[in-house]
Amino acid sequence: LRASQSKSWILPGYELHSWIASPCYQKRRVYILVAYGHHNRKVGYCQGMNYIAGLLLLVTKNEESTFWLLKMLVEKILPDYYSTTMDGLLTDIDVISELVRLRYPDVSAHMNNLGLPWPVITTKWFICLFCEVLPTETVLRIWDCLFNEGSKILFRVALTIISLHRAEILGCEQFVDLSDCLKGIVKGPSTLYCHKFLEQIFKVPGKLSSKGLTKMRRNMSKSRHLRKFKVD
Repeated sequence: LRASQSKSWILPGYELHSWIASPCYQKRRVYILVAYGHHNRKVGYCQGMNYIAGLLLLVTKNEESTFWLLKMLVEKILPDYYSTTMDGLLTDIDVISELVRLRYPDVSAHMNNLGLPWPVITTKWFICLFCEVLPTETVLRIWDCLFNEGSKILFRVALTIISLHRAEILGCEQFVDLSDCLKGIVKGPSTLYCHKFLEQIFKVPGKLSSKGLTKMRRNMSKSRHLRKFKVD
């Protein structure tokens, strides 16, 4: 873990929180990341884990609890998100792209026409589990669902954000406008009121089965590896 990576982080919405600003908190967060890096040398440290460990520590205020929750996320709930290949993350970015194409074809076509690839927007959404993206209280509610229901909740959140702001996205006429729009909508009123937003993520996207997602992930992973094989 590089010193610059461990010291540059501060949780949005908690800039004035005295405990987060304290050297004690910063050291404890680094200890957790270093301990996990030694525990799982295959993963070590990966971009995004800094934010996740920081928010977990803020909630638990306990290094051991944070360590085991981080381990559960990295190894059980989101396997291969934080591996050297990030295969799980890349697969899920392909999956959300396909889900948008199937459910909101006008949005998908508009994104393609303006030349904004989905990875540019959704990589940060998924690798940070919406931490550093959505308001902190909303993220915590999403994480409750993540631990309870698994990674399916990430797709529900992404689809809800896109659906609620469909008109704004379609109204963008330039690449830069679209990029700014997608960065801005995640901090708007629709995500600020966490209770209402949580209700919407279980209604707006409609049915999203775990079985269907597993099949889609398998197909997307296979297609990506075939494309890579052809290029190589």
